[in-house]
Amino acid sequence: MRLIVHLDNMGGMKILLVGAGGVGDAIAKIAARRSFFEQMIVSDYDVTRAERTIAWIEAKHGPQGERFVAAQIDASDAAVVERVAREHGATIVMNAVEPKFVMPIFTGAKAAGADYVDMAMSLSVPHPDEPYAKTGVKLGDEQFEAASEWEKDGRLALVGMGVEPGLSNVFARYAVDHLFSEVDELGTRDGANLVVRDDNGNEIFAPSFSIWTTIEECLNPPVIFEKEKGWYTTPPFSEPEVFDFPEGIGPVECVNVEHEEVLMMPRWLDAKRVTFKYGLGDEFIGILKTLNQLGLDKTQPIRVRSANGPVEVSPRDVVAAGLPDPATLGPRMTGKTCAGLWVTGTGKDGQPREVYLYHVSDNEWTMAEYEAQCVVWQTALNPVVALELLATGVWSGAGVLGPEAFDAKPFLDLMAKPESEGGYGQAWGLEERTPAVTA
Repeated sequence: MRLIVHLDNMGGMKILLVGAGGVGDAIAKIAARRSFFEQMIVSDYDVTRAERTIAWIEAKHGPQGERFVAAQIDASDAAVVERVAREHGATIVMNAVEPKFVMPIFTGAKAAGADYVDMAMSLSVPHPDEPYAKTGVKLGDEQFEAASEWEKDGRLALVGMGVEPGLSNVFARYAVDHLFSEVDELGTRDGANLVVRDDNGNEIFAPSFSIWTTIEECLNPPVIFEKEKGWYTTPPFSEPEVFDFPEGIGPVECVNVEHEEVLMMPRWLDAKRVTFKYGLGDEFIGILKTLNQLGLDKTQPIRVRSANGPVEVSPRDVVAAGLPDPATLGPRMTGKTCAGLWVTGTGKDGQPREVYLYHVSDNEWTMAEYEAQCVVWQTALNPVVALELLATGVWSGAGVLGPEAFDAKPFLDLMAKPESEGGYGQAWGLEERTPAVTA
């Protein structure tokens, strides 16, 4: 990996933040407490959302001058992304919108000569004949295919740098480098005890993250990696297991879900098996299955009669429009969410070892500090830490790289160090577990 640092002529990072929804809003709010960048251009298709985020920052931290500016952008058009990046002299593009916009933003950033960061990768396409056994187009394939072009240009695309993928990948690099001599499984495990209630205090169905993305992840064939077999798929919600999450969350049933970690970790790290399992719950799984049975998970527009004549709409977009915006759920939500990586194998001492590396986000705290619900805030934290490491030159590189390609220790140290000492004040945990005994 060729080491390089990109800074503009003023010696500062200028960040074009694409998207001022839940995660984008939280990214800007977290970054407002840091001094590593010269300017953040907060952009959205609805520019009033970007302006609202900046107004919150100024109310909280005082006038920002030109440090935060708002811009209108169409994330579906690579040429528009390039134009906005060039107009503002952006040195890096931070993608904070849904995965369906990855490729135009990725392409627009490259055309503008900027570096790029995202939190989810280009979409997959199931195998046409055996979707529950073989992979088709895998998550991230389109981006990884462009790696040589990015490297040739001396630009960096840091992909999958949210919480999952993102922090989970950082944990994986840390475990391989510092905890294990041989890894049997890198297993991302995500669970929560979050509850959302209506005005009358009744528990309601309201996904805490984009339903568009959730449907994509949960109804596509999950991918598993095994060193001897490579990547293969299973039916959705396969291989259920009860996983015990820390800090009061407790046991949650988790199932296989399609996720980027499985497609990323094996490219840089040596492990016999890589999996991703998510704690969904019976109600959520039932609703997702119903949406699939009714065809409401489809993204291709269908023709619908309306009072103003026939219109074409995407069923999945209709479902998303009918549910509460995840960014607005914070006041109605209680509980914690946990993102982490379960690792099994042989420790540095040659003995069997099993650990869970994790980070917990408490909704009460994130709402009090940032007026952001905990799931979107936890997702937003990690790209800001990564941007700071890139701005200071601690992390640098060229090509299309995942978090595993970088030294994990500086990231985890900066994340955990108290704010009073220049860090982010977000402790992460390492829980030793008893290795399973095999006959």
